[in-house]
Amino acid sequence: MRAAALAATLAGALALTACSSDGDSGGDDSPSGSATGSADTGGGTGGGSASASGELEGSWLATTDGKAVALVVTGKQAGLFATGGTVCSGTAGEEGGMKMIRLKCTDGSKDRAIGMVESVGKASLKVTWKDGLGAETYTKAEGGKLPTGLPTAGLGS
Repeated sequence: MRAAALAATLAGALALTACSSDGDSGGDDSPSGSATGSADTGGGTGGGSASASGELEGSWLATTDGKAVALVVTGKQAGLFATGGTVCSGTAGEEGGMKMIRLKCTDGSKDRAIGMVESVGKASLKVTWKDGLGAETYTKAEGGKLPTGLPTAGLGS
């Protein structure tokens, strides 16, 4: 039952990001504009950001404090969804030589507003959130399926 709740959260996250831009190169697709406020620290408009967000691209899942968390990166856009109703959107890319995620949450939470990517691999992503949760490790979801070994005990709400 709890795995079904996690699957529903992931399916919702994937469905919402599927509605985003289809490769449109216009930069005006960001949800609020405020999430990209300091994105111009690295200068330039593309090369570095595209490759950084390319490494981050995909659906990433974590369980934090008993809640399922789905972080979805598509191009330079990022969305985060957590059980309990947290919904955040923003950007992912390279800033000043570091991979960064900047989010604005609809509930006003700042726990995941600014994240620095500590490491990213084929199957895992570690993000340290500046003013909130600290380090959070995600597992990559492939093809809309839950990754194996994802802890689901304690999920619910």
